[in-house]
Amino acid sequence: MGAFIEAVELRKTYHVGKIEVPALRCVSLGVQRGEFVSVVGPSGSGKSTLFYLLGGLTRPDSGHVIVDGDDFAQLSDAERTRMRQRKIGFVFQKFNLLPTLDARSNIDIALAIAGKNGNRDPAYFNKIVGLLGIERRLLHRPSELSGGEQQRVALARALINKPAIVLADEPTGNLDSKNSDVVLNMLRYSNRELGQTVLMITHNPEAAAYGDRILHMRDGEMLDEKGPATARDGS
Repeated sequence: MGAFIEAVELRKTYHVGKIEVPALRCVSLGVQRGEFVSVVGPSGSGKSTLFYLLGGLTRPDSGHVIVDGDDFAQLSDAERTRMRQRKIGFVFQKFNLLPTLDARSNIDIALAIAGKNGNRDPAYFNKIVGLLGIERRLLHRPSELSGGEQQRVALARALINKPAIVLADEPTGNLDSKNSDVVLNMLRYSNRELGQTVLMITHNPEAAAYGDRILHMRDGEMLDEKGPATARDGS
């Protein structure tokens, strides 16, 4: 049986004027259903480019991304959009909350985009916001929230549709240790208790230790693999 998420010989080069900047150089990986995989690397290693390709947010120059048997390269733009809405929850470092909406509406907008407007599971919603400690902040707009609270709202938004896959790009990059622990513990909960497959991009070894496996990237290449991680059990 193939991997739930599979990258096959991905290549991606960006052009800055007349200069070519290789971001990924023939990167392959497989993530099994229900795994929590951390991808670690310094700035410029290509890990964020990998995140965008695995989520179908951009296309590789060559290679394939296969999610649950569907090859993104064989899907139309509309089909890729439906795939993301149906199966993938995204967590970005910069939160990407809508400034005119309160926290509750920022979470619910993910339901509307997926065509589930008005179909929120109240028990699940209350469980998620309670675990994230934002139940008393739901009527506040992003400008009234701390950075840590904004990221917790963004994580709730990623989880509200009960996606099979959670992709997180530097989810603790702008957070202090307390808020980082809340976010990482929530990702671990979503993996262990909800059965979601989690792939997290990070430059932080302590955050990476929450994963079952740790993949290392440098200069657009996958270097090696370490696992299982043990530090997460004592964190």
